[in-house]
Amino acid sequence: MPTSGAPASGARGSGQDAAAARARSATDHPYPPAATGRSPRIAVIGGGPGGLYAAALLKRLDPGREVTVWERNAPDETFGFGVVLSDETLGGIEHADPVVFEALRRDFVRWDDIDIVHRGTRHTSGGHGFAALGRHRLLEILHTRCQDLGVRIDFRAEAPPIDRLRADHDLVIAADGVHSTTRERYADVFRPRITGHRCRYIWLAADFAFDAFRFEIAETEHGVMQLHGYPYAPDASTVIVEMREEVWQAAGFAGTDPRESTERCAKIFAEALGGRPLRSNNSAWTTFRTVVNDRWSHGNLVLLGDAAHTAHFSIGSGTKLAVEDALALAACLREQPDVPTALSAYEAERKPVVASTQRAARASLEWFEDLDRYRDQPSRQFAFNLLTRSRRVTHDNLRLRDAHFTGSVEREFGCPPGTPPMFTPLRLRGLTLRNRVVVSPMDMYSATDGVPGDFHLVHLGARALGGAALVMTEMVCVSEQGRITPGCAGLYTGRQAEAWRRVTDFVHRQAPGTAIGVQLGHSGRKGSTRLMWEGIDEPLPTGNWPIVAPSPLPYRPGSQRPRELSRAQLTDIREQFTSSAWRAARAGFDLLELHCAHGYLLSGFLSPLTNHRTDAYGGSLDRRLRFPLEVFDAVRSVWPAERPMTVRVSATDWAEGGTTAEDAVEIARAFAAHGADAIDVSTGQVVSDEQPDFGRSYQTPFADRIRHEVRVPVIAVGAISSWDDVNSLILAGRTDLCALARPHLYDPHWTLHAAAEQSYEGPGIHWPTPYRAGSRRPQTGRADTPKPRLSLGD
Repeated sequence: MPTSGAPASGARGSGQDAAAARARSATDHPYPPAATGRSPRIAVIGGGPGGLYAAALLKRLDPGREVTVWERNAPDETFGFGVVLSDETLGGIEHADPVVFEALRRDFVRWDDIDIVHRGTRHTSGGHGFAALGRHRLLEILHTRCQDLGVRIDFRAEAPPIDRLRADHDLVIAADGVHSTTRERYADVFRPRITGHRCRYIWLAADFAFDAFRFEIAETEHGVMQLHGYPYAPDASTVIVEMREEVWQAAGFAGTDPRESTERCAKIFAEALGGRPLRSNNSAWTTFRTVVNDRWSHGNLVLLGDAAHTAHFSIGSGTKLAVEDALALAACLREQPDVPTALSAYEAERKPVVASTQRAARASLEWFEDLDRYRDQPSRQFAFNLLTRSRRVTHDNLRLRDAHFTGSVEREFGCPPGTPPMFTPLRLRGLTLRNRVVVSPMDMYSATDGVPGDFHLVHLGARALGGAALVMTEMVCVSEQGRITPGCAGLYTGRQAEAWRRVTDFVHRQAPGTAIGVQLGHSGRKGSTRLMWEGIDEPLPTGNWPIVAPSPLPYRPGSQRPRELSRAQLTDIREQFTSSAWRAARAGFDLLELHCAHGYLLSGFLSPLTNHRTDAYGGSLDRRLRFPLEVFDAVRSVWPAERPMTVRVSATDWAEGGTTAEDAVEIARAFAAHGADAIDVSTGQVVSDEQPDFGRSYQTPFADRIRHEVRVPVIAVGAISSWDDVNSLILAGRTDLCALARPHLYDPHWTLHAAAEQSYEGPGIHWPTPYRAGSRRPQTGRADTPKPRLSLGD
């Protein structure tokens, strides 16, 4: 596949680097010969770049091997036009086979700039470092290298049956592409998962060279269409035209032949093309398919390249991944004593690298699927958002590549000179937060009879001193029955309120400018359980109290069955929330958050998986929203008008039949209409059999969608761990605040240290006087750069 986005990463860090030292010094273990004493035999199914490069490397490692490649097409037949290889991939090729590298180097077209055209305005970002060449030329180089080394290539030939190949060869490499018949033959072993997506695209070419990677959108009467273009020769460029399926249908492309599609695309993007035509190579509209396999090997059979995995073309090419597969496979066969051990090592090395790439690719793919969401952004912010869409290129990385461009985005956003985006203020009602960092609510399970003690004073006080603009309490329960565990804090007695006042007074006195917020909630069906470290979500061994929920559904097997709430009980619980909110106001909290997430009581009303009621509080989403909105309105009525209220929601249940991202938008819209000042967007923990899609900042896309579709401020949470992530998300306009939990457990002064590491000393941060001596980042030791993954002598 081609590439049409910024480089996947600004630093080396792939599996080819990780084992560099042992690769350079390892003893060469020739491929083990068969028991008959004959030369080892290797079969390669598929003559694409990955298969050919694997064949060449393995033959070069041991000239005694018999290596055969079967390719169904003729030597000069190939799909597509240009391919892009990253600097780290080229570095691996250079060390593994200088002959191939030198041939590639002579033909590569290199460029550094990305042009982004947004509503007629072009913004250029430099320092990205691309290298591309024609796919046909790449195959010629690999054909020549294989032939020089003695690899046999059978063109226009189907490979023999896979069972026969496995019986006759010591190793069989299936490099037969995204539609791999080998993978399907052993689907029960490899367990592939193939996912289709929502955009159509067509791969075309232009007979001139763009002077940069170019991204441009066309806002047509049918919807948004986008162009990805980059040069691959001095006189040629790849051009990919992409659009959502419904736009493609509305524009009538479904009924066009390749010639008409090509001509229409050239007209739509005539300005980008300078009025020049496009050409195709049997090009057809298609949808991208993401391929994931649980296993990549079976006996002496191994998958490579698109047969094993795919990653969307918008962040990197399938050719790049396939070549890196070949490098890793060759290195593992060199290092390990036998085939099974080598294939296991290959999987162990490559799968985490590919999984990381696929997570980034999915983020990029979904950004382009939802591009219409961002087209009203200011043009520079739109460009920054595009460049950082995969989360691999970040604010800090982009600032190093192009400080001028990044500085212009910051100025348009409103950052004062020398101020990172995370240290810009945000106003919610009468509360101005001096920066964009929130200490996320974290249950401590350390209260006695619901009363917060010295632990809470030190825990929350330390984090307030640590620089975050807003420090949130754990979920504070509105009744004794509404606790999760016996160690949960509450606000249902005057004694509890007095104890909380001690905490808020400390924060306001010792950390001036830091706000402290309270999160109010009721455990619902997840109550009466043990402390987290004694068995999370497990019922108490003794002393259980009765629990209630929208419907009598236990959280998981072995959990207590809750009682279904009656109308009278709903009224009582609503009163408990208002009483607790009144106490919270008197206790001095600056912000109140209503907990409607994570399967607790109010969340239980929102999800169709936990609300099976047939009365006015169950059924449609409007009805499931009724009680949470009643509680919100009741709390808002007693909470001081100048103080903001937020709502935490689970934007998806990560389970079939549960709350969807579309539902989350409507839930957020309803709370915003009732006066919520921001939506705190979390996910999951509603049902015990959920299957979350974990990854870096994995919940942010849900916040992003709510922010843009509902036009309400949002708080993003979930695996946001670095200040660079916070700067990137804020500046791209994907969130307004970032809430971090575990990083603040690791480092209570996380925000202060983020300021020190960025040499920031402005009004967005406050160093307590006793800590000011620590406001300079300590010196660190040197870390040597790892060597290339595979290095072979001539």
